[in-house]
Amino acid sequence: MSTVQGAGVVVTGAGGGIGAALARRFAAEGARVVVNDIDPIRTKTIADEIGATAVPGDASEIVAAARDALDGTVDVYCANAGLASPGDAFADEEVWAAAWDVNVMAHVRAARTLLPDWLERGSGRFVSTVSAAGLLTMVGAAPYSVSKHGAYAFAEWLSLTYRHRGLKVHAICPQGVRTDMLTAAGSAGELVLAPTAIEPEDVADALFEGIAADRFLILPHPEVAGYYEARAATPDRWLAGMNHLQQKWEGTGP
Repeated sequence: MSTVQGAGVVVTGAGGGIGAALARRFAAEGARVVVNDIDPIRTKTIADEIGATAVPGDASEIVAAARDALDGTVDVYCANAGLASPGDAFADEEVWAAAWDVNVMAHVRAARTLLPDWLERGSGRFVSTVSAAGLLTMVGAAPYSVSKHGAYAFAEWLSLTYRHRGLKVHAICPQGVRTDMLTAAGSAGELVLAPTAIEPEDVADALFEGIAADRFLILPHPEVAGYYEARAATPDRWLAGMNHLQQKWEGTGP
């Protein structure tokens, strides 16, 4: 794809799963890729595999180092690092804070660093790996659902605020994807996500189709569009349906 050929691309959370699939795809399309993950061994493994540069560390703190590794220019930033945070309203404050920090504030901090250069030259691309939970919700995972709504809202705000100044923004919102995060979702993931789970490579395919079509919202599971419409059009009916799912998960419903 000529859009990304030769581009400087950063992918956070790329030690496995969706991030690794994105890094592989960008590299295959001719981009110069920086692979980031909190795990330095996984970071180096993926980087060596695809001929990329490894920049391990906290995704909130590596933008400057990644930019240096790309000779001073980041063209595409994939805010993919995420935290699957199960729990209800009674989850510890630390769980809520961590979910918000990784799933939202890491995106905000990256944007703060990247936007001045992007706006000055009139181009840049911000890719946010959100989740269908950011459009809908997820049973058994209040911190995750709420923070992913925040991630989607920030991506949306970036797009509406800066698109006339050359910024392209994409929000990827898959349902189940066969990654470690799906495993971490436990029984709720098995009930809600696993039956229609797709491969990480399918998510990368969906992103590149969305880039080609210049689409903001990327739905690797197309059926999510219908769920999102139903949520907006008939919220009480949608909530009742989700509550039935909650009861099924608890083992208290029909």
